[in-house]
Amino acid sequence: MGTIFSSNKKSRITEQDKAVLALKKQRDQLKQYQKRINNNLEKDKELAKKLLKEGKKDRAKLLLRKKKYQEGLLDQADKQLDQLERLTQDLEFAQIEKQVIDGLKLGNDALQRANSIFSVEEIEDLLAETSEAVEKQKEIDQLLSGQLTEADEEEVLKELDALILEDPAALPDVPLAEPSEAITDQLPDVPSHQPKATKTKEKVAVAAS
Repeated sequence: MGTIFSSNKKSRITEQDKAVLALKKQRDQLKQYQKRINNNLEKDKELAKKLLKEGKKDRAKLLLRKKKYQEGLLDQADKQLDQLERLTQDLEFAQIEKQVIDGLKLGNDALQRANSIFSVEEIEDLLAETSEAVEKQKEIDQLLSGQLTEADEEEVLKELDALILEDPAALPDVPLAEPSEAITDQLPDVPSHQPKATKTKEKVAVAAS
């Protein structure tokens, strides 16, 4: 397990990573070198003052020459340090650009695969079918929401009453939509002829007795 993980970890380090690490190492070494020279310059300056006080002018002059030479080395180190800094930044930015380009490639590949799933015609057909389904659903919603004319409502109620009258046992819990109208339909028709007079007279005679 450990070997596998370590090998995977090493494989992630690219040549550019190694170059950046090397440049940063050289940069740190130059900074340490500059620090050491600056310390020596201060020491040489103080020592030259001391030699002058002791009357050792030649040795003080030689020490100042050494100091001047070290200041030249320090200037060169500054220039090299600037070059290393710029090169390190360029490499790091190049890595970022590579990551961006790799990301764009992956995104482009994924987009092409997604676009290849459907053709333009299939998408147009799908949109058309979806639009038709939406319109049909709107019509159904309008019908179910009660947006009917009064004539349509009367036809629905009549059909409902007819179904209940055909088989009342099949729908025991469904009341008549208009009870008064249903009862009126069940009453016998009013006779259109006059009753016979003899029967009426007999009924009156019986009542009188």
